[in-house]
Amino acid sequence: MSRLEVTASASSDELAAIGEGLSAFNDADVGPSERKPLAVLIRDVEGSVIGGLSGYTAWGWLFTQWLFIPEALRGSGMAGRLLAEAENEARARGCHGAWIDTFSPLARKAYMRQGYEIFGELPDFPKGRTRTFLKKAL
Repeated sequence: MSRLEVTASASSDELAAIGEGLSAFNDADVGPSERKPLAVLIRDVEGSVIGGLSGYTAWGWLFTQWLFIPEALRGSGMAGRLLAEAENEARARGCHGAWIDTFSPLARKAYMRQGYEIFGELPDFPKGRTRTFLKKAL
């Protein structure tokens, strides 16, 4: 008989069991995702990473999971440059679309300037903000 356990400290092996099970199910259902990490890094003059974009490509889509611009570089067009580099790599990998989400009104405007359009919203996530989901054809 199965039992449920709620925890905030699942081990990496326990989480891997969930991920591997879901991946096997999805592979059988819709085919392999061909998931591949993608990062575009911003380095300072010493070579240390100070910001950038992190995500992955899968099933013909680029998903940008994290995008961080250091304060000193904000407003300089860096977000657009990061997205353009990631999108170019995604196209080279055969992707036809890109998506991203944010609850920052400033980030939403930056993404829309790069051609992303809203396809969904989740109000009060977090409280007082709206999480916006955006996509772009590549």
